[in-house]
Amino acid sequence: MSVFVLPDLGEGLQEAELVAWHVGEGDHVVADQPLVSVETEKAVVEVPAPQAGKVARLCAQPGDRIKVGGPLIEFEEGPRTDTGTIVGDLSAPPAAAAASPVPQPSGIRAAPAVRALAQRLGVDLATVTASGPGGTVTSADVERTARAHTEAGPVETLAGVRRAMAMNMARSHAEIVPATVSDEADIEAWPQGCDITIRLVRAVVAGVAASPGLNAWYDGRRMERRLLKQIDLGLAVDTEDGLFVPVLRDVAARDDTDLRRGIEAMKKDLRARTVPLAELRGQTITLSNFGMFAGHFAALVIVPPQVAILGAGRIAQRAVVCDGNLAAHRILPLSLTFDHRAVTGGEAARFLKAAIDELQRPA
Repeated sequence: MSVFVLPDLGEGLQEAELVAWHVGEGDHVVADQPLVSVETEKAVVEVPAPQAGKVARLCAQPGDRIKVGGPLIEFEEGPRTDTGTIVGDLSAPPAAAAASPVPQPSGIRAAPAVRALAQRLGVDLATVTASGPGGTVTSADVERTARAHTEAGPVETLAGVRRAMAMNMARSHAEIVPATVSDEADIEAWPQGCDITIRLVRAVVAGVAASPGLNAWYDGRRMERRLLKQIDLGLAVDTEDGLFVPVLRDVAARDDTDLRRGIEAMKKDLRARTVPLAELRGQTITLSNFGMFAGHFAALVIVPPQVAILGAGRIAQRAVVCDGNLAAHRILPLSLTFDHRAVTGGEAARFLKAAIDELQRPA
Protein backbone atom coordinates (compact mmCIF):
# COMPACT_ATOMS: atom_id res chain seq x y z
CA MET A 1 0.00 0.00 0.00
CA SER A 2 1.07 3.60 -0.56
CA VAL A 3 -0.37 6.44 1.47
CA PHE A 4 -1.01 9.94 0.16
CA VAL A 5 -1.09 12.50 2.96
CA LEU A 6 -2.53 16.00 3.16
CA PRO A 7 0.00 18.28 1.42
CA ASP A 8 1.84 21.17 3.01
CA LEU A 9 -0.70 23.94 3.44
CA GLY A 10 1.73 26.84 3.35
CA GLU A 11 1.86 30.05 5.42
CA GLY A 12 1.85 28.24 8.75
CA LEU A 13 -1.59 26.63 8.33
CA GLN A 14 -1.68 23.15 9.76
CA GLU A 15 -5.01 21.56 8.88
CA ALA A 16 -7.91 21.52 6.42
CA GLU A 17 -11.51 20.37 6.20
CA LEU A 18 -12.41 17.70 3.70
CA VAL A 19 -15.33 18.94 1.60
CA ALA A 20 -15.97 16.16 -0.94
CA TRP A 21 -14.32 13.14 -2.47
CA HIS A 22 -14.20 12.88 -6.28
CA VAL A 23 -13.19 9.21 -6.23
CA GLY A 24 -14.32 6.12 -4.36
CA GLU A 25 -12.74 2.99 -2.98
CA GLY A 26 -11.92 0.59 -5.81
CA ASP A 27 -11.63 3.34 -8.43
CA HIS A 28 -8.64 3.51 -10.73
CA VAL A 29 -7.17 7.00 -10.99
CA VAL A 30 -4.49 8.66 -13.09
CA ALA A 31 -1.85 11.12 -11.96
CA ASP A 32 -3.14 14.70 -11.51
CA GLN A 33 -6.79 13.59 -11.53
CA PRO A 34 -8.80 15.55 -8.93
CA LEU A 35 -9.05 13.40 -5.81
CA VAL A 36 -10.67 15.53 -3.17
CA SER A 37 -11.83 19.07 -2.45
CA VAL A 38 -10.69 20.78 0.73
CA GLU A 39 -11.81 24.14 2.05
CA THR A 40 -9.25 26.87 2.47
CA GLU A 41 -9.66 30.13 4.29
CA LYS A 42 -10.59 31.71 1.00
CA ALA A 43 -11.63 29.11 -1.54
CA VAL A 44 -12.38 25.45 -2.18
CA VAL A 45 -9.29 23.78 -3.62
CA GLU A 46 -9.02 20.47 -5.46
CA VAL A 47 -6.13 18.23 -4.46
CA PRO A 48 -4.87 16.15 -7.42
CA ALA A 49 -3.73 12.54 -7.36
CA PRO A 50 0.05 12.25 -6.95
CA GLN A 51 0.18 9.01 -8.95
CA ALA A 52 -1.83 6.51 -10.95
CA GLY A 53 -3.29 3.53 -9.14
CA LYS A 54 -6.27 1.85 -7.57
CA VAL A 55 -7.90 3.45 -4.52
CA ALA A 56 -7.77 0.98 -1.64
CA ARG A 57 -9.18 3.15 1.14
CA LEU A 58 -10.40 6.66 1.82
CA CYS A 59 -8.89 7.69 5.14
CA ALA A 60 -11.27 10.57 5.95
CA GLN A 61 -14.84 11.63 5.32
CA PRO A 62 -16.44 14.98 4.36
CA GLY A 63 -16.45 17.29 7.37
CA ASP A 64 -13.35 15.73 8.92
CA ARG A 65 -10.47 18.00 9.86
CA ILE A 66 -7.12 16.65 8.75
CA LYS A 67 -3.72 17.85 9.87
CA VAL A 68 -0.89 18.38 7.41
CA GLY A 69 0.80 15.02 6.93
CA GLY A 70 -2.31 13.14 7.97
CA PRO A 71 -3.41 10.29 5.69
CA LEU A 72 -5.91 11.12 2.97
CA ILE A 73 -6.02 8.04 0.77
CA GLU A 74 -4.36 4.64 0.34
CA PHE A 75 -3.40 3.21 -3.04
CA GLU A 76 -2.86 -0.47 -3.75
CA GLU A 77 0.46 0.16 -5.42
CA GLY A 78 3.13 2.84 -5.61
CA PRO A 79 5.75 4.29 -3.27
CA ARG A 80 5.18 3.76 0.46
CA THR A 81 4.41 7.39 1.31
CA ASP A 82 3.81 10.47 -0.81
CA THR A 83 4.02 13.73 1.07
CA GLY A 84 2.26 15.61 -1.70
CA THR A 85 2.94 19.06 -3.01
CA ILE A 86 2.02 22.50 -1.82
CA VAL A 87 -1.48 23.12 -3.16
CA GLY A 88 -2.12 26.54 -1.68
CA ASP A 89 -3.12 28.39 1.43
CA LEU A 90 -5.57 25.97 3.03
CA SER A 91 -7.64 26.25 6.13
CA ALA A 92 -10.33 24.31 7.82
CA PRO A 93 -13.70 25.08 9.21
CA PRO A 94 -13.92 22.58 12.09
CA ALA A 95 -16.31 19.67 11.94
CA ALA A 96 -18.83 19.36 14.73
CA ALA A 97 -17.12 17.76 17.69
CA ALA A 98 -18.46 16.00 20.72
CA ALA A 99 -18.77 18.19 23.76
CA SER A 100 -15.59 18.17 25.81
CA PRO A 101 -15.42 18.69 29.56
CA VAL A 102 -15.41 22.31 30.60
CA PRO A 103 -12.54 23.08 32.99
CA GLN A 104 -13.90 24.74 36.09
CA PRO A 105 -11.82 27.47 37.77
CA SER A 106 -10.78 26.68 41.33
CA GLY A 107 -10.92 30.26 42.64
CA ILE A 108 -14.72 30.47 42.42
CA ARG A 109 -16.81 29.63 45.48
CA ALA A 110 -19.07 26.69 44.65
CA ALA A 111 -19.96 23.43 46.37
CA PRO A 112 -18.74 20.16 44.79
CA ALA A 113 -22.29 19.31 43.75
CA VAL A 114 -22.61 22.69 42.00
CA ARG A 115 -19.32 22.13 40.21
CA ALA A 116 -20.49 18.72 39.08
CA LEU A 117 -23.75 20.25 37.81
CA ALA A 118 -21.82 22.90 35.87
CA GLN A 119 -19.63 20.18 34.37
CA ARG A 120 -22.67 18.15 33.31
CA LEU A 121 -24.43 21.15 31.75
CA GLY A 122 -21.29 22.46 30.03
CA VAL A 123 -21.30 25.73 31.98
CA ASP A 124 -18.08 27.57 32.75
CA LEU A 125 -18.39 28.80 36.32
CA ALA A 126 -16.40 31.91 35.41
CA THR A 127 -19.39 33.05 33.31
CA VAL A 128 -21.93 32.56 36.10
CA THR A 129 -23.25 35.47 38.19
CA ALA A 130 -23.23 34.26 41.80
CA SER A 131 -26.26 34.94 44.00
CA GLY A 132 -25.39 32.88 47.08
CA PRO A 133 -24.03 34.14 50.41
CA GLY A 134 -20.57 35.67 50.13
CA GLY A 135 -20.54 35.35 46.35
CA THR A 136 -21.15 31.59 46.28
CA VAL A 137 -22.41 30.08 43.04
CA THR A 138 -25.61 28.10 43.56
CA SER A 139 -27.24 25.36 41.54
CA ALA A 140 -29.93 27.84 40.49
CA ASP A 141 -27.21 30.17 39.16
CA VAL A 142 -25.75 27.38 37.06
CA GLU A 143 -29.14 26.29 35.73
CA ARG A 144 -30.07 29.89 34.88
CA THR A 145 -26.82 30.31 32.93
CA ALA A 146 -27.36 27.01 31.12
CA ARG A 147 -30.88 28.11 30.08
CA ALA A 148 -29.49 31.42 28.81
CA HIS A 149 -26.91 29.58 26.72
CA THR A 150 -29.61 27.34 25.26
CA GLU A 151 -31.89 30.25 24.41
CA ALA A 152 -28.99 32.08 22.81
CA GLY A 153 -28.45 29.21 20.39
CA PRO A 154 -25.51 26.87 19.88
CA VAL A 155 -21.92 28.04 20.06
CA GLU A 156 -20.49 28.58 16.60
CA THR A 157 -16.78 27.88 16.29
CA LEU A 158 -15.23 30.25 13.77
CA ALA A 159 -14.04 28.42 10.70
CA GLY A 160 -12.77 28.98 7.20
CA VAL A 161 -12.93 32.60 6.08
CA ARG A 162 -14.25 33.87 9.41
CA ARG A 163 -11.50 32.06 11.28
CA ALA A 164 -8.87 33.58 8.99
CA MET A 165 -10.46 37.00 9.47
CA ALA A 166 -10.32 36.64 13.25
CA MET A 167 -6.67 35.64 13.10
CA ASN A 168 -5.79 38.55 10.81
CA MET A 169 -7.64 41.04 13.00
CA ALA A 170 -5.87 39.75 16.11
CA ARG A 171 -2.55 39.99 14.32
CA SER A 172 -3.32 43.54 13.26
CA HIS A 173 -4.28 44.53 16.80
CA ALA A 174 -1.07 43.03 18.19
CA GLU A 175 1.32 44.47 15.62
CA ILE A 176 0.05 47.74 14.19
CA VAL A 177 -0.12 51.23 15.69
CA PRO A 178 -3.19 52.58 13.86
CA ALA A 179 -4.22 56.18 13.35
CA THR A 180 -7.13 57.49 11.27
CA VAL A 181 -7.64 60.75 9.44
CA SER A 182 -11.06 61.57 7.96
CA ASP A 183 -12.45 64.09 5.49
CA GLU A 184 -15.14 64.49 2.84
CA ALA A 185 -15.27 64.81 -0.92
CA ASP A 186 -17.95 66.89 -2.64
CA ILE A 187 -18.98 64.71 -5.60
CA GLU A 188 -21.93 66.77 -6.84
CA ALA A 189 -20.12 67.25 -10.17
CA TRP A 190 -20.17 63.53 -10.93
CA PRO A 191 -22.31 62.62 -13.95
CA GLN A 192 -25.26 60.28 -13.52
CA GLY A 193 -24.31 56.60 -13.52
CA CYS A 194 -20.74 57.25 -12.45
CA ASP A 195 -18.91 54.05 -11.44
CA ILE A 196 -18.20 54.70 -7.75
CA THR A 197 -15.75 51.83 -7.32
CA ILE A 198 -13.67 52.89 -10.32
CA ARG A 199 -13.60 56.47 -9.05
CA LEU A 200 -12.38 55.24 -5.67
CA VAL A 201 -9.68 53.14 -7.32
CA ARG A 202 -8.52 56.22 -9.21
CA ALA A 203 -8.52 58.15 -5.94
CA VAL A 204 -6.20 55.57 -4.40
CA VAL A 205 -3.86 55.85 -7.39
CA ALA A 206 -3.82 59.65 -7.02
CA GLY A 207 -3.16 59.34 -3.30
CA VAL A 208 -0.21 57.01 -3.84
CA ALA A 209 1.22 59.34 -6.49
CA ALA A 210 1.16 62.18 -3.95
CA SER A 211 2.35 60.08 -1.01
CA PRO A 212 4.14 56.89 -2.13
CA GLY A 213 4.85 55.80 1.43
CA LEU A 214 1.31 54.48 1.84
CA ASN A 215 1.80 51.89 -0.89
CA ALA A 216 4.30 49.93 1.15
CA TRP A 217 4.99 46.92 3.34
CA TYR A 218 6.41 47.28 6.83
CA ASP A 219 8.37 44.69 8.82
CA GLY A 220 8.00 45.63 12.45
CA ARG A 221 10.54 43.12 13.71
CA ARG A 222 13.30 44.51 11.51
CA MET A 223 11.87 48.03 11.42
CA GLU A 224 12.13 48.03 7.64
CA ARG A 225 9.78 49.74 5.20
CA ARG A 226 9.61 48.72 1.56
CA LEU A 227 7.97 51.16 -0.85
CA LEU A 228 6.30 49.37 -3.74
CA LYS A 229 6.12 50.71 -7.27
CA GLN A 230 3.11 48.68 -8.43
CA ILE A 231 -0.26 49.29 -6.78
CA ASP A 232 -1.91 45.92 -6.14
CA LEU A 233 -5.16 47.04 -4.59
CA GLY A 234 -7.01 44.85 -2.13
CA LEU A 235 -10.79 45.24 -2.39
CA ALA A 236 -12.63 44.33 0.82
CA VAL A 237 -15.69 42.25 -0.13
CA ASP A 238 -18.28 41.23 2.47
CA THR A 239 -19.92 37.82 2.01
CA GLU A 240 -22.05 35.49 4.14
CA ASP A 241 -18.94 33.37 4.69
CA GLY A 242 -16.88 36.31 5.92
CA LEU A 243 -14.58 39.00 4.61
CA PHE A 244 -12.57 38.42 1.44
CA VAL A 245 -9.90 40.79 0.17
CA PRO A 246 -9.07 39.82 -3.42
CA VAL A 247 -6.40 41.76 -5.28
CA LEU A 248 -6.83 43.98 -8.33
CA ARG A 249 -3.36 44.01 -9.83
CA ASP A 250 -1.43 47.03 -11.15
CA VAL A 251 -4.44 49.36 -11.01
CA ALA A 252 -2.48 52.44 -12.05
CA ALA A 253 -1.67 50.91 -15.44
CA ARG A 254 -5.23 49.80 -16.31
CA ASP A 255 -8.04 51.76 -17.96
CA ASP A 256 -11.56 51.95 -16.54
CA THR A 257 -12.97 49.25 -18.82
CA ASP A 258 -10.24 46.81 -17.88
CA LEU A 259 -10.68 47.57 -14.18
CA ARG A 260 -14.43 47.00 -14.35
CA ARG A 261 -13.88 43.73 -16.20
CA GLY A 262 -11.44 42.63 -13.51
CA ILE A 263 -13.83 43.56 -10.70
CA GLU A 264 -16.70 41.62 -12.29
CA ALA A 265 -14.49 38.55 -12.80
CA MET A 266 -13.41 38.83 -9.18
CA LYS A 267 -17.02 38.95 -7.95
CA LYS A 268 -17.94 35.92 -10.06
CA ASP A 269 -15.03 33.92 -8.65
CA LEU A 270 -15.93 34.90 -5.09
CA ARG A 271 -19.55 33.83 -5.52
CA ALA A 272 -18.38 30.46 -6.84
CA ARG A 273 -15.58 30.22 -4.24
CA THR A 274 -13.14 29.59 -7.09
CA VAL A 275 -10.99 32.71 -6.80
CA PRO A 276 -7.35 31.70 -7.38
CA LEU A 277 -5.36 31.73 -4.16
CA ALA A 278 -2.67 33.86 -5.79
CA GLU A 279 -5.28 36.59 -6.24
CA LEU A 280 -5.92 36.74 -2.49
CA ARG A 281 -2.35 37.60 -1.58
CA GLY A 282 0.08 40.45 -2.03
CA GLN A 283 -2.13 43.49 -1.45
CA THR A 284 -0.07 46.67 -1.23
CA ILE A 285 -2.93 48.89 -0.03
CA THR A 286 -6.63 48.20 0.56
CA LEU A 287 -9.93 49.90 -0.29
CA SER A 288 -13.14 49.31 1.70
CA ASN A 289 -16.39 50.74 0.34
CA PHE A 290 -18.34 50.05 3.53
CA GLY A 291 -20.71 52.94 2.79
CA MET A 292 -22.64 50.78 0.35
CA PHE A 293 -24.21 49.30 3.51
CA ALA A 294 -24.08 52.04 6.15
CA GLY A 295 -21.77 54.34 8.05
CA HIS A 296 -19.97 57.60 7.39
CA PHE A 297 -16.55 57.31 9.02
CA ALA A 298 -14.65 54.34 10.42
CA ALA A 299 -11.42 53.36 12.14
CA LEU A 300 -10.48 50.59 9.75
CA VAL A 301 -8.20 47.59 10.31
CA ILE A 302 -4.92 47.18 8.44
CA VAL A 303 -3.62 43.68 7.74
CA PRO A 304 0.19 43.50 7.93
CA PRO A 305 2.49 43.99 6.15
CA GLN A 306 0.35 46.73 4.53
CA VAL A 307 0.45 50.19 6.07
CA ALA A 308 -2.81 51.79 4.90
CA ILE A 309 -6.47 51.24 4.07
CA LEU A 310 -8.89 53.78 2.59
CA GLY A 311 -12.55 53.55 3.54
CA ALA A 312 -15.48 55.16 1.74
CA GLY A 313 -18.63 55.90 3.75
CA ARG A 314 -22.25 56.31 2.69
CA ILE A 315 -22.89 59.02 0.14
CA ALA A 316 -25.55 61.45 1.31
CA GLN A 317 -26.89 64.84 0.31
CA ARG A 318 -26.00 67.67 2.61
CA ALA A 319 -26.41 71.42 2.70
CA VAL A 320 -23.26 73.28 1.61
CA VAL A 321 -22.48 76.90 0.94
CA CYS A 322 -21.80 77.37 -2.77
CA ASP A 323 -21.05 80.88 -4.08
CA GLY A 324 -22.69 82.33 -1.00
CA ASN A 325 -25.86 80.27 -1.39
CA LEU A 326 -27.06 77.10 0.28
CA ALA A 327 -27.24 74.07 -1.99
CA ALA A 328 -27.73 70.33 -1.56
CA HIS A 329 -24.62 68.43 -2.68
CA ARG A 330 -23.69 64.77 -2.63
CA ILE A 331 -20.95 64.24 -0.07
CA LEU A 332 -18.67 61.19 0.15
CA PRO A 333 -17.06 60.61 3.61
CA LEU A 334 -13.54 59.16 3.57
CA SER A 335 -11.50 57.52 6.32
CA LEU A 336 -7.81 56.73 5.91
CA THR A 337 -6.32 54.44 8.54
CA PHE A 338 -2.54 54.10 8.50
CA ASP A 339 0.18 52.39 10.50
CA HIS A 340 1.81 55.22 12.39
CA ARG A 341 5.02 53.22 12.80
CA ALA A 342 5.70 53.54 9.08
CA VAL A 343 3.59 56.50 7.94
CA THR A 344 3.63 60.05 9.27
CA GLY A 345 0.52 62.14 9.76
CA GLY A 346 1.70 64.47 7.02
CA GLU A 347 2.09 61.62 4.53
CA ALA A 348 -1.42 60.40 5.35
CA ALA A 349 -2.90 63.90 5.00
CA ARG A 350 -1.24 64.42 1.62
CA PHE A 351 -2.58 61.08 0.42
CA LEU A 352 -6.11 61.96 1.53
CA LYS A 353 -6.00 65.43 -0.03
CA ALA A 354 -4.88 64.02 -3.38
CA ALA A 355 -7.62 61.38 -3.22
CA ILE A 356 -10.24 64.04 -2.52
CA ASP A 357 -9.00 66.25 -5.34
CA GLU A 358 -9.30 63.28 -7.72
CA LEU A 359 -12.81 62.44 -6.49
CA GLN A 360 -14.01 66.03 -6.87
CA ARG A 361 -13.13 66.15 -10.55
CA PRO A 362 -16.29 65.95 -12.69
CA ALA A 363 -15.03 62.87 -14.58
